[in-house]
Amino acid sequence: MDGEHSALSGVERERERLPPIYTSSPPAVLGRGPKQPFPTLGTFISTLSQRRDVGGRGFAVGIGGTMTGSVGIRHTVRELPPICGNVRQKQRLSINTLPPEVKAPFPSDPIIPLRTKTTKEFQEDVDRAVQSGDWREVREFYLTTFDSFIEINAAFKREANGLFNTIEDSGVNAKFVSAVYDSLLSTPQDIQKSVLKGIINSLLREWKGPRTKDDLRAYFILIQNPQYSSISTYVIFAHLLRQIAALSEADHHFLVHWLKRLSARRFRQLVERLLQFISTRLFPAEPDELPPSAKCSWWIPSATKVLSLFNAANSISSPPIMPFTDFYNIALEHIAFMEDYRTWQNYGNSNRFSFCQFPFILSTVVKKAIIQKDSEQQMISQARQSLVSKVSRRQRVDMNLLFLNIKVRRAQLLSDSLDELTRKRCDLKKKLRVTFVGEAGLDMGGLTKEWFLLLVRQIFHTDYGMFSFMKDSRCHWFSSWKCDNYSEFQMVGTLMGLAVYNSIALDIHFPLYCYRKLLTPPTVPSDPNAFVGMATATLDDLQQVMPDLAHGLAELLSYEGNIEEDFYLTFQVFQEEMGVVKSYNLKPGGDKIPVNKQNRKEYVQLYIDFLLNKSIYKQFAAFYHGFHSVCASDALMLLRPEEVEMLVCGSPELDMSALQKAAQYEGYSKMDTTMRCFWDVVLAFPLELQKKLLHFATGSDRVPVGGMADLNFKISKIDVPADWLPISHTCFNQICLPPYRTRKELKHKLTIAISNAEGFGLE
Repeated sequence: MDGEHSALSGVERERERLPPIYTSSPPAVLGRGPKQPFPTLGTFISTLSQRRDVGGRGFAVGIGGTMTGSVGIRHTVRELPPICGNVRQKQRLSINTLPPEVKAPFPSDPIIPLRTKTTKEFQEDVDRAVQSGDWREVREFYLTTFDSFIEINAAFKREANGLFNTIEDSGVNAKFVSAVYDSLLSTPQDIQKSVLKGIINSLLREWKGPRTKDDLRAYFILIQNPQYSSISTYVIFAHLLRQIAALSEADHHFLVHWLKRLSARRFRQLVERLLQFISTRLFPAEPDELPPSAKCSWWIPSATKVLSLFNAANSISSPPIMPFTDFYNIALEHIAFMEDYRTWQNYGNSNRFSFCQFPFILSTVVKKAIIQKDSEQQMISQARQSLVSKVSRRQRVDMNLLFLNIKVRRAQLLSDSLDELTRKRCDLKKKLRVTFVGEAGLDMGGLTKEWFLLLVRQIFHTDYGMFSFMKDSRCHWFSSWKCDNYSEFQMVGTLMGLAVYNSIALDIHFPLYCYRKLLTPPTVPSDPNAFVGMATATLDDLQQVMPDLAHGLAELLSYEGNIEEDFYLTFQVFQEEMGVVKSYNLKPGGDKIPVNKQNRKEYVQLYIDFLLNKSIYKQFAAFYHGFHSVCASDALMLLRPEEVEMLVCGSPELDMSALQKAAQYEGYSKMDTTMRCFWDVVLAFPLELQKKLLHFATGSDRVPVGGMADLNFKISKIDVPADWLPISHTCFNQICLPPYRTRKELKHKLTIAISNAEGFGLE
């Protein structure tokens, strides 16, 4: 914005005479600072001092503790006792010891002046100024309002001296704030400059000590200023973010609840502005447009911490104000994220900043890459240990020891797979390689994909009985039958872990709650007897699995009649297990405790917990330990349940147009007649055939994290007669097409090929 750039222009002439505002602790003696090529908060103050309208002087405590001479635009800066930073707190503590007659003249909190301008009156002032060109009245309003935290509260607080000390109500007139900010960018440049100068003044006036709720209100209002979209205001924005980030946890708690009550439009604007600030600081378009990173290393940590308040507000809103994926910062895909991950591993959530402390900002692409790199390093480490062990015992080195080699027969796929995974439990962290007995296919990735596909298809078949398919929710859930050995559930967990570990997407349909259980806790407890997978379950979680039952329980909670007589329920539930109906008490003596209005909430909660946790505990515990036996990694702590699901299953949404754009060609060009016919046919296929095509080419019908572009899909030309069928190399996500002459011929041959794509062999 031109006006905001011009707000800095007068600064250059005064820079030599001003001490710099330090981004860390200031030195003992403040000498004249070196000439700086960037505007800082201090240089803005110099402009204010040189162009003062009144002669009153005062002192304000500068950012970092420096005492900076400054002059208010309309009001003299409130003079503070020049003693120490916590003088305000000391006065408040000592004043309580004085007799009542002495206390009266010294109120501990300032009285906010009354400002009565309404939204309608302000809008009328702006409309008159636009028509007449006389902006004096509007200028006066902006000049006064942003000069101090007291004036900000005076203008925007619904009742000037009301307390509003609750998380439910910030006391801010949101409609008036929106009107003032929506009009600001269309006002003359000198008004916009005066607002920025006022904000600098108000930030510099603040000193350390407990914050009042009026201070929080001022921060809440200031962060909504649309001027921070301009890079020229980033210095001011950074100092505002730093002060907000430094607030106490209790103050952050208030801000989170106030932020969640912003309009969805305003909330999204602020989130996008913070993300843009972080991206621009990381990768400025021009090297000289921002101060050197070394001098403002606190910018990104401050902005990220403030963004975390918005993320917290979004998380506690039901439904969320915006999708959690909109908090991802795509620019972070281009940083050294493994270095950031190692910093986090070594220092945790200490004062050493890393983006992994705030995983909501990292996209699934980054998290997948971290897990893959972590997996590769574990694979290499495991292989090296095996190699060293062989060499140290003077045994012949076989390259097969570097892999997890699975050899199975198609006819006994399930039993062979279980035996192999059980016998080779120590090798699970090695690179997976699959061989089908009697087939000559060499596994370069394609056989592994098929093994996963066929195994999942058998395990989740309803006849097998391990999982029940819920028709209403179209997902699988754990069967509650009891047995002596839960190793097959452990195998399914291991299979899922191997898929993530080896970057294979599975066609599995678990509800989201299953992945939340899988992250409870995200790392396996050191105590082998500790409970795992016992995530707190709600009616919404049950809705994902058994929507009809969830609806019935919701009706019970809202029923107005006599529950005890009309429903005749007790704290007892009945379940069918292998054709036998069994009863379970939800609490001791539950079969003798009737459900009524007073205890129905407890009944519903115990019932949900029984269905989703207790009744399947042993099955899920085996599944949990199987998954973590492969995927044990600190990186899992970075993931949301939705992101684990994405890593396990990929995306079911097929976008063949995106595949067409990302496709590579060998022997063909995209303008060849055969290629144009191919894409005409594929884009017109029904979804089922499109999935078969993807499976034919890649060995999986799921789209990996990162989308179709990550498939590296290739179409190659083979010089064979046109009556041959297409062939594929699933290891390389490649289709080989003969040069078919017509669209009809291509469609016929391709449909036959993709509909019979199972098995590997040479003829």
